Amino acid sequence: MSAPIRRFVTLFLVHGALLIGAAFILLPFVWMLATSIKPPEELFTTQLQILPDRFYGVENYRFALENAPLLRFALNGVIVCAGILVVQLLTSIPCAYALAKLRFPGRNLLMTLVLLGLCIPVQVPALPIYIGLAYLGLLNTYFSMMVPFFLSVFAIFLFRQFFRSFPDDIIHAARLDGMSEFEIVWRIVTPSAWPAIAAFSVFSIVAHWNDLYWPLIVISDSKLATPPLGMLFFANAESGTNYGALMAAATILTAPLVIAFLFARRRFIQGITMTGVK
Repeated sequence: MSAPIRRFVTLFLVHGALLIGAAFILLPFVWMLATSIKPPEELFTTQLQILPDRFYGVENYRFALENAPLLRFALNGVIVCAGILVVQLLTSIPCAYALAKLRFPGRNLLMTLVLLGLCIPVQVPALPIYIGLAYLGLLNTYFSMMVPFFLSVFAIFLFRQFFRSFPDDIIHAARLDGMSEFEIVWRIVTPSAWPAIAAFSVFSIVAHWNDLYWPLIVISDSKLATPPLGMLFFANAESGTNYGALMAAATILTAPLVIAFLFARRRFIQGITMTGVK
């Protein structure tokens, strides 16, 4: 087999495998969208059919929007995700810079503890955090949904990997010019880290937009519900067995994530590549 043919066969197999994987991943979303435009009588049939015989999308989406404050759920999700992300960046970037560029005793031990922190799930500190919030009267607030995630060890690890490749000569020159470490972090190092920031932002927003565990514990007021918790309230109280309307609501609440990823996809890929995270 000649080299061009071998290369063509290799590319065909690789891209074929990627297309099959992409189709497998997108299938639930396609099915969700297809279900949201089907009438009730076409939801449970013996035939596997993506497109409906009778378009029922207007009725399903109208029912979902009229019987549940979906836009309010989406706004709550934006507030919670944005608040968490801002504090995570404010805390993680200086920590990552210190671990990557500063020399101090115990730095390697501290980095080991950061990596060990990746092994601790949120369920472990959930009870003491809940008791503390209840004691302070902060349950049923935006703050109660955000506070356990203000410090992200994954963000510290990700930004440290990125900052390690930042030239030391630039930092030394900035110090000679009289800049403080605080100014170096936010005026010199951070502007170069936008790919890593974009990559982490996608991870953070997707994780907390889809989080049901913690809001289910600390929130009982439906007006403060995030999208997954709002979907739970909607499914229990309004939609019943109306799966078309349920999928319509899920489509509406999933759309902001898809749009955000489409805008950030280049930076996301660049950030993952430059930080060396596989």
